[in-house]
Amino acid sequence: MKKRASAILKVIIPLALGIWLVFSTYNGLDVHQREELFSAFREANWWWLFLTMFLGWLSHLSRAWRWRYLLLHLGHPVGLWNAYHAVMSGYFMNMLVPRAGEVSRGLALYRSDGVPFEKGFGTILAERAVDLLMLLGIAGATLLLQRDSIDQLYERVVAYRVGQGPGTPSVLATWGVWILGGLVLAGALLAWLVWSRPALRARVLDVVRGVVAGVRSVLQTRHKAQFLVHTCLIWGLYVGMFWIGFQALPSTSTVPLAGIMAGFIAGSIGIVLVQGGIGVYPAFVGLIVSMYMPAVEGGGAIQPDALAMGWLLWAAQTNMLIVLGGLSLLLAARDRTPETT
Repeated sequence: MKKRASAILKVIIPLALGIWLVFSTYNGLDVHQREELFSAFREANWWWLFLTMFLGWLSHLSRAWRWRYLLLHLGHPVGLWNAYHAVMSGYFMNMLVPRAGEVSRGLALYRSDGVPFEKGFGTILAERAVDLLMLLGIAGATLLLQRDSIDQLYERVVAYRVGQGPGTPSVLATWGVWILGGLVLAGALLAWLVWSRPALRARVLDVVRGVVAGVRSVLQTRHKAQFLVHTCLIWGLYVGMFWIGFQALPSTSTVPLAGIMAGFIAGSIGIVLVQGGIGVYPAFVGLIVSMYMPAVEGGGAIQPDALAMGWLLWAAQTNMLIVLGGLSLLLAARDRTPETT
């Protein structure tokens, strides 16, 4: 009963956060800004957004190709399309249930190629560890790009705060306090649970050992160069599809590289917080990118066009994953014959 309640809460709480952010960001706009938001939706050039979908698809295909190198090192040659369908169906499942995608990927290869689940799951943990390092590296590079923008951003925050008046709490400050407080509380609760429950502590240690073993398999594979090339290609495509999406609106096409990279990191965090990034991804992207655009007319923290861009990018990638991920899920369920070509 407790496990079922915990599983339900893991779905409901992030979704509630996403829905709250949808209404919060929308209610933070005045009538004129809401008109600008919907005008941006109507005027968006969808050819650029279709291009972001294509680049996103290429990144997932590259991820499937990269995954095969780790599986081959473990003695399990897997066909590209079986790996691809497992990856895409995993993304589809991840939008429905948090962290279900990793399990779905492992089960898909077990059914199609007979890869033991624990081995397939271990390679997925290895991929996650490598991708985390890449994300941290990109975040570090993004911070370096902000050196010339820090003073400007500070002036924007101060100007916005003054415009709100001394008695009005800043939206940025309020969100910052809530997010920071939530992270601190979650971290403290997690630390207490791990410390007080030996079984949970053992499970956490098992996960850590799995990640270490997975990273070790990356270092030991005979295809290190190919693995590295695909890793760089995947993340290059991620950043590229995010940047190209900004060309869909004239007002966001002039956002500097520092703003695009900062928005990319914010969006990545949003996807981690809520399955599929619903509500959170557009809000985080809109909030951060607004800092690199002209001041919002009529006050407010979020530029309507920046919020629209967050929603457009989210909609493009989500629709692509729903269609292609759902198709892969059907194909993987229909065809379970081993494919090793």
